[in-house]
Amino acid sequence: MKTAPTLLCKAAGIAPTTTAAMATAIASLLVSLSAPALAQGGDSAYYYGGLSVGQSRAKLNEERMATDKFGPGVSLTGIEKDNKDIGYKIFGGKQWSRNFAIETGYFRLGESSFNATTAPAGTLNGRVRVQGLNLDLVGTLPLTDNLTALARVGGHYAQTRDNFSASGAVAAGNPSPRHNGGGYKAGVGLQYALGASMLVRGELERYRVDDAVGHRSNIDMGTISLVFPFGRAPAAAPRPVAMAAPMVMAPAPAPRPAPVAVAVAPAAAPAPPPRRRVSFSAESLFGFGQTSLRAEGIAALDKFAKELTGTQFDTIAVEGHTDRLGSSAFNQRLSEQRALAVKAYLVDSGRLDPLKISTAGKGETVPVTTAAECKGTRQTPALIFCLQRDRRVDVEVTATR
Repeated sequence: MKTAPTLLCKAAGIAPTTTAAMATAIASLLVSLSAPALAQGGDSAYYYGGLSVGQSRAKLNEERMATDKFGPGVSLTGIEKDNKDIGYKIFGGKQWSRNFAIETGYFRLGESSFNATTAPAGTLNGRVRVQGLNLDLVGTLPLTDNLTALARVGGHYAQTRDNFSASGAVAAGNPSPRHNGGGYKAGVGLQYALGASMLVRGELERYRVDDAVGHRSNIDMGTISLVFPFGRAPAAAPRPVAMAAPMVMAPAPAPRPAPVAVAVAPAAAPAPPPRRRVSFSAESLFGFGQTSLRAEGIAALDKFAKELTGTQFDTIAVEGHTDRLGSSAFNQRLSEQRALAVKAYLVDSGRLDPLKISTAGKGETVPVTTAAECKGTRQTPALIFCLQRDRRVDVEVTATR
């Protein structure tokens, strides 16, 4: 591979009718699949595009390719190979949910070459170049808030172009054979989110291709990719933790003077124990649709636990809340798991008594927003942003002093 293409179809070098047919088929499939993404439970659906570059390594049978070109009485005496080159991809796709995406693009797998010597004396030089279009199903598994594992499987329509030159006892025959045909590919990798508008990937892929003289071979490629999402819901900025003022216990009332008749005044009714209620934004504690605490959430809970130092409390009630997006069953389960995660951290890191901490999941039943404020039912970035206040964890402390 010597130069990058300026236009996808021209760069592929595939016959115009073939290119048009492939482009039409891919576009039709993507259009037919463009229904709304399904469940809450990860980033909302979004489109993306990207660029990849890396090293390709061809695993061709150069000996067989060479001997197929020899005439009668000519035998192979030695062969030198150069099967590594720079490859690249241009791609786009749609992330339908946190676990599923469809991706299409153009790839060029570089150039592999060999130099064969023969008896009687002669040489055969060969070069093989592969490029084409692909359509992949991509599975994604979030490992942390920013790190995701990838696995892909798909098909491609590739053009293989061979070029041969011969001298001495070898006749090259057709010096520039070409082959257009389909094949399959697979790969694995990792993806890291640098932010809402940029991701970086590292992947290993294998392409099953035909050379131009009738043999099937593998070409492996390791790449680094930059991925640019379009319309991805940004991670909400952590909301300031609404911390109530430190608890101040009222001083005990001054003793009342006893009557002359030595009658004891009735004791005043005890004041109700002071209460303190803190509301944490779910985005400050967790990733969207997640139950693992983020660094910002850990810092907020550490501050909260530190402020309780020296306070003797009767109970701490932890309530999880979600927005109305997604199913009621999912939201109920998510709110319960988030409340349990907050309790577990306060017990493990804040050294609080677990017997005095209760948890409850309220799901979507106690929203802060109204339907008039946040209109719509379809999971869009705007609606997700509007419903931020509903996604929260409330903590109420009842103290004795």
